[in-house]
Amino acid sequence: MFVYELHRAAHAELVREAAAQRLGREAARAAKAARRAGRHEPEGRVSTGRDRYAQVA
Repeated sequence: MFVYELHRAAHAELVREAAAQRLGREAARAAKAARRAGRHEPEGRVSTGRDRYAQVA
């Protein structure tokens, strides 16, 4: 019976970790989509600091 309870606890922990990772990926995807959606707005940032100068070797 003790081994079964250990198995159930380990399984529950793995399920919680998977849910946390899934939530993190969804948040990252939503943030990326929000950044992407802002590109087509008529008023927005003109340029970023990165694309102003050519990259040096």
